[in-house]
Amino acid sequence: MKKILVISGKGGTGKTFLTASLAVLAKNKVMVDCDVDAANLYLLLHPDIKKTEVFEGGYEAEINQDNCIKCGKCLTVCRFEAIRVIKDKKGCAEKIFIDPFSCEGCGACRYGCPVEAIELKKKESGRWFISDTKYGPFVFAKLGVAAENSGKLVSRIKEEAHKIAEKQKSKYIIIDGPPGMGCPVIASMSGVDLALVVTEPTLSGISDMKRVIQVAEHFGVETKVVINKYDINPENSADIEKMCGEENIEIAGYIPFSPEVVRSIVQSVPYIEFFGDGTVSKQIKNIWSKIS
Repeated sequence: MKKILVISGKGGTGKTFLTASLAVLAKNKVMVDCDVDAANLYLLLHPDIKKTEVFEGGYEAEINQDNCIKCGKCLTVCRFEAIRVIKDKKGCAEKIFIDPFSCEGCGACRYGCPVEAIELKKKESGRWFISDTKYGPFVFAKLGVAAENSGKLVSRIKEEAHKIAEKQKSKYIIIDGPPGMGCPVIASMSGVDLALVVTEPTLSGISDMKRVIQVAEHFGVETKVVINKYDINPENSADIEKMCGEENIEIAGYIPFSPEVVRSIVQSVPYIEFFGDGTVSKQIKNIWSKIS
C-alpha cells in the first residue's frame, strides 16, 4: 500500500484540484482530506456519508454553582481572563462563571479551587465522516470554528482511512494535505511514502515550498514537486527547477495555466473528468504515472 500526500507550503497553489484528479486516475484506493480546518475536497468528490463521528479534541472548565463559595481564587489563577464575575448591588460576587469562548481548558482553575467546584469536561471540537464516492471510499473531517487540536483530528481520520484500505486491500491512500507546515501538516506527513509538493512560480510560492520540503526532509519522506501554472512566470519556474536540481528533488510535472481548471471547479467536477483531453490533462496523467 502506497500513501501519497499532496501538500503545499501555502494555500491556493492548486493542491486540491490536483488531488481530485489523481483520485479519478487511481484505481483501488482510499481518499483522505486532512485539511480539517477548511476541508473542500468533498466539494469535488460529492460523498455519500455513511458514518459520522464526534471529535472531542479538548477540554472545557465548568463551575458547579452549588459548590462554589465565590472566593475568587480561580480569578487569580486563570491566565486567559476566561472567568467572569457577576456582582450584586453591593459589589459582592453574586455568580462566578467561565466563558467557554475564552477558556483554553488548561485546568489551572480546577487545581486552584479550594472546594473542588470546578471540573474539566471534554468538548466537541469537530466531526469526521466516512463516506462513499463514485471514485471510492473517502474520509474527511470538519474542525469546529476556533477549535484546536487539528493535528489529533488529522491523525484520527488517517487511522480510519488506513483501516478501510487494509480491509479492502487498497493499493493507494491519496491524501489531500493542509497548507503550511504546522501541526496538521506534520500529522498528515507521518507514515506517508511520498510527499507531492504543489507550488506556483511566485515568490511566496517558492518560499513556502522550500519550508515544506524541509519539513518532509526532516521526517525522511521522499519528495517530488509539481509546478502549477508554470507558464505565468518562466523565470521563477526556472528558479524552482534550479533549486530542486540542487536538492536532488524530481519535478514530477509542469501544469500550464488554463481557464478550464476554474470552470471545472465551478462545476464541482474533478478536472480530469471534466476535461479529459488537452495539455493539462496530459500533464496530470504523466504526474500520476511518475508517482504511482
